[in-house]
Amino acid sequence: MTSFFCLKRLLMATLFFVCSIAAAAEQSLLTVEAATQKVAQDNPDLAQMLARAKAMAAIPSQEGSLPDPQISFNAMSLPTNSFSTRPEDMTQIGFGLSQAIPFPGKLALREQAAMYEAEAATLTADELRLRLLSDVKTLWWQVFYLDRTLEIVNNNHTLLQQFVDIARSKYEVGEGLQQDVLLAQLELSKLLDQKITLTGMRRGTVAKLNALLDQPANNSVQLPATISIQLPEIRQDDRLYQQAESSRPLLESERRGINAAQSKLELAQKDVLPDFNVEAAYGARDNMPDGTRRSDLLSLGVGMNVPIFAGSKQNKMIDQRTSELMQQRYALQDRWNTVRAEITQSHSDYQRAKQQFVLFDTGIIPQARQTVASMLAGYQVNKVDFLNLVRSQITLFEYETQYWKAFTEAQQALAQLCANVGEDDIYE
Repeated sequence: MTSFFCLKRLLMATLFFVCSIAAAAEQSLLTVEAATQKVAQDNPDLAQMLARAKAMAAIPSQEGSLPDPQISFNAMSLPTNSFSTRPEDMTQIGFGLSQAIPFPGKLALREQAAMYEAEAATLTADELRLRLLSDVKTLWWQVFYLDRTLEIVNNNHTLLQQFVDIARSKYEVGEGLQQDVLLAQLELSKLLDQKITLTGMRRGTVAKLNALLDQPANNSVQLPATISIQLPEIRQDDRLYQQAESSRPLLESERRGINAAQSKLELAQKDVLPDFNVEAAYGARDNMPDGTRRSDLLSLGVGMNVPIFAGSKQNKMIDQRTSELMQQRYALQDRWNTVRAEITQSHSDYQRAKQQFVLFDTGIIPQARQTVASMLAGYQVNKVDFLNLVRSQITLFEYETQYWKAFTEAQQALAQLCANVGEDDIYE
């Protein structure tokens, strides 16, 4: 009885250990969702753009504030022979306060321009985030494709090894040719060469993915072996254009740039108007030598700048700001044309890849597999030559590789399309 309970406890401990290993392995798998979350949290390029946007958000209140007032202290008409404040009637100890006041409206325009630029910086960070998500998804799917291709290579290696065994067996009994064995071994060597190439490509792609995720370049990345094989329907180009016009951060950032340029132009037009400087000074005077009290003195003043060089200064500034505003407007139009071209390209890439995927899935690959099975059966009874059998298997290998390539390219096109539109809601 005691040995039974010991065995039961041992089995339970073993089961718990196996489950723990399986759970740890599952947690270490990098899903595309986990990769996108990590890049949004840890990417240093995005972090520095967000820090820049935060810094620029502190500028508008500075631009909208009055210049700091100036406080002065002076001793006026102090006799140098005695340095006494009593003998001379004009001797006084003065305290002054002055404040520069820009012409009404200038501060508001400066603050407004800085606010638009700060908003543009935030939108630029949002645009970078979209691009990073697209890049991470693209690299993730590339690694997925390479994993599937390596798996196909390994499967084909096993099948070709079986072909070698069959060819060798037939040769040993005098029913086959030695060249069949040599041909199969040559194809095995080619598969090994492809495996070496694919392994190197995977290592390079993983290094790029790790760089975006702020991980060491040689960090091991394992993806799930199985995922949902679905390619959804997406909206037409025109609807995606409408979404991008309101959702794409890049376009909205350009619009903020236009608003900032407009505010700077209005500020330049106001610069021909004078700024003011208000001053107040109080002079304290000591009593006369005979004790007679002297009155203290109060001085008030208002000054202003005179833009007498407006032709070569303020007017040129207006010309500069006008050209900058036109530049921003042209830039927005150029961005909009580029965005529409990107949407159309990604839309076309997705539809093409999806059609190829469906064709390989429902037509080409099943037919190719039937062909290989038929030729293998025919070769075993000497009705099909070995070269055609090998060629049919190599053709199936190429079709299976193209199947996963089409699926991967469709997923990559979806990732790029979401970034081009500015949101993930692109499906019917």
